[in-house]
Amino acid sequence: MRFFNTAGPIKPERHYCVPPLERLNMDEVLALIRDEKYFVLHAPRQTGKTSALLALRDLLNAQDTYRCVYVNVEGGQAAREDVELVMRTFLGELASRARSVGDEFLDEIWFDLLAKYGPHAALREALMRWAQAAPKPLVLLIDEIDSLIGDSLLSVLRQLRAGYDRRPEGFPQSVVLCGVRDVRDYRIQSTAENAIIAGGSAFNIRARSLRLGDFSRDEVLALLNQHTDETGQVFTPAALELIWRQTQGQPWLVNALAEETCFYGEAAEDRGISITADAIRDAREQLILRREIHLDQLADKLQEERVQRVIEPLLSGGEDSDFSTRDLEYVRDLGLIASEDPLRIANPIYAEVVPRELTYAAQVGLNEDTAWYVNADGSLNVVKLLTAFQTFFREHSEHWVERFQYREAGPQLLLQAFLQRIVNSGGRIEREYGLGRGRTDLLIVWPQGDQTRKIVIECKILHRSLEQTIADGLEQTVEYMDRCDAEAGHLVIFDRREGRRWADKVFHDRRTLSSGVEIEMWGM
Repeated sequence: MRFFNTAGPIKPERHYCVPPLERLNMDEVLALIRDEKYFVLHAPRQTGKTSALLALRDLLNAQDTYRCVYVNVEGGQAAREDVELVMRTFLGELASRARSVGDEFLDEIWFDLLAKYGPHAALREALMRWAQAAPKPLVLLIDEIDSLIGDSLLSVLRQLRAGYDRRPEGFPQSVVLCGVRDVRDYRIQSTAENAIIAGGSAFNIRARSLRLGDFSRDEVLALLNQHTDETGQVFTPAALELIWRQTQGQPWLVNALAEETCFYGEAAEDRGISITADAIRDAREQLILRREIHLDQLADKLQEERVQRVIEPLLSGGEDSDFSTRDLEYVRDLGLIASEDPLRIANPIYAEVVPRELTYAAQVGLNEDTAWYVNADGSLNVVKLLTAFQTFFREHSEHWVERFQYREAGPQLLLQAFLQRIVNSGGRIEREYGLGRGRTDLLIVWPQGDQTRKIVIECKILHRSLEQTIADGLEQTVEYMDRCDAEAGHLVIFDRREGRRWADKVFHDRRTLSSGVEIEMWGM
């Protein structure tokens, strides 16, 4: 039986998969190779880059026009800027990979070339001699190139550039560099030269940069249907739609949700059990709570200043931002935000992970009994909950907001940390936020018997007059309630203006609109 793959390259005989080469524009790729071009393939981690490279290697070798060798240089990462050790690792791995496709030429020469020419010329010399001796043009696929840093990375790029004019008889006909980012965007700190070198300068022979995208909706459905075809187990239409909506086709997320629901628990033991939307929601929560490596690596990037400059105004819904184009390109290359406008978090699962990761310490610090905000009939007492938060915010916000790295979004994050107990006791929160929205939308979904209650909490920062902020906020709250089919709405206004007394900021009021909708308003 095949299964959904969440670790390492796919093996079609073992894994459900979208054929890797179908995800590339193969006419373009083959034309670049035919025309002796050096180019880049990049995409976020766990998107399928390595699977695509390995499939391309096998295709080219089967056609018998080229000798194609794949090499992963991540082993050199531990050597950092020790160029000699990195080059020893690189050449040794390259010789091993070449041997696996029946070519032992490098095995016999690379060590002596390293000793004779040194680390800054050995790779160039090895590739030149190998190309001259090969019966067919060489194509070299270099994976994880951006795992190398500093002078080690510079040395590799410059040696590839130095032999470029000798191709194809005296150097590889085509080289593909693969990593998370386009080599053009590298800013390489050279210790030896005491300077920052642009990747585009060190590797100005790059012809094109290709990006491997996420799955399309059709590809997601085709992947999931492979499981149904082989086992008879079906995904309900609502489950299929939820997987697409929550992942937006991010390959690891799609596979992880499917693996969690199909191969663990009751559904793994009885293929007659359909995979439902509730099962997908439970799986989503388990992936987040377990801090799976994919999500944990993504969350770790939130600590970087250039990531914060992009993400913080999204969280606060602010109008202003101070991130650069390079910051934006970097965060897009990480896959954290969508590759197309408008600027937004890439998918709802990432949008959930970001605030929860940033408020993790606060969630632990605020952990307490949950029974006090649940009514006798099992309904959620949001007024009681927000009253408690209003008191807490007045007494402790300065202390807690200062603890957040993302201070500009501190009030919204603190409220979300406070509300996280809802998730911990059976409900869930859906979040919408983004640059220029002027607010953060929170939707509480609360199960009560055989019913599901929906309550909107709209968060705004007071920038203009209080009345104007209230007027805008009420309109936005009603619109969000209508879109979510929510039965109740609350508008929370944070007044962060300096010199304001708490007595002037704190209020609780109720406003009935002309449409008959009633909104609770909270000032903090």
